[in-house]
Amino acid sequence: MDKMILRGMRFFGYHGVFPEENKLGQQFYVDLTIRLDLSEAAATDNLEATVNYAEIHTLVKKVVEGPPFKLIEALAGHIASTVLDAYTSVNEVTVSVTKPNPPFEIYFDGVTVELCRKRDDHGRLQPAGN
Repeated sequence: MDKMILRGMRFFGYHGVFPEENKLGQQFYVDLTIRLDLSEAAATDNLEATVNYAEIHTLVKKVVEGPPFKLIEALAGHIASTVLDAYTSVNEVTVSVTKPNPPFEIYFDGVTVELCRKRDDHGRLQPAGN
């Protein structure tokens, strides 16, 4: 299966367990790997034969900059389901959400959650193996 990867998308959101996070907000980084058949797009050079990554970016932005989630796991899950719902040609999606500055007295580059979701034979979303 072919892949399209959107790396290093950065958005400002209000996600977190603590009230300060919901009030002040912070940066979130999102990486998205979508799996789909790109053979027609590669052969024809036709945008209609693929997914428009600018549109995907807009979808992800709406989710991250939209209503807050307590957990980045829930945020990542909502991004995955939004992309899969919007594009039936996408078979599988892997979403990584990084919170670079968790509100703790610890120092590291952030915490990342990665989820992988795909459609089953009946079109329902389910976890996917890597």
